[in-house]
Amino acid sequence: MKLVVGLGNPGREYSGTRHNIGFAVLGEVARKNGINFDKRCCHSRTGEGRIVGQEVALAKPQTYMNLSGDAVASLMRRYRVKLSDLLIVHDDLDLPLGKIRLRANGSAGGHNGLKSIIASIGSMDFARLKVGIGRPESPGVERRDVVDHVLTNFGGEERKIADDAIGKAAEAIEMVVEQGLEAAMNRFNGVETRPVIE
Repeated sequence: MKLVVGLGNPGREYSGTRHNIGFAVLGEVARKNGINFDKRCCHSRTGEGRIVGQEVALAKPQTYMNLSGDAVASLMRRYRVKLSDLLIVHDDLDLPLGKIRLRANGSAGGHNGLKSIIASIGSMDFARLKVGIGRPESPGVERRDVVDHVLTNFGGEERKIADDAIGKAAEAIEMVVEQGLEAAMNRFNGVETRPVIE
């Protein structure tokens, strides 16, 4: 069993925000593979199914972002998965919008969801798929500006770039499940989506 967890905040007011791009990626994976988020367990909405014959559980924690670790630890116990079978999908301020990157492990890098997961499971040795949302571009950006940025929706041309990145991230997850993390890293790291110019 592979466990793929997309990070975000529950509630309609957060739907479609940059911080919830992990939810959006899981939604696309579920759509493509006929998986429904029809269960509630472990502080999460979950769906079980198969991707290229491999049994998977997809989960969207319904805790707030900074408590994601509670859900992930419960999910790992519920599905009896090892760290090597866990993949976390999350937004990344330090990656440009449209870029995705797979990592085998690493620190939280300032991401509150990852901080919570690392604290709850006691390890940084889990794979993660970062989906770039970019930082606010104005000079002298304050912390408040960054918080506002991650909690806003994509607008205009950004929406097209984000949608392309979501599709690419879904493909990356499918390749991780089918061929393993290293193959997917070789294929997808450094891939940047570009808007289609009509």
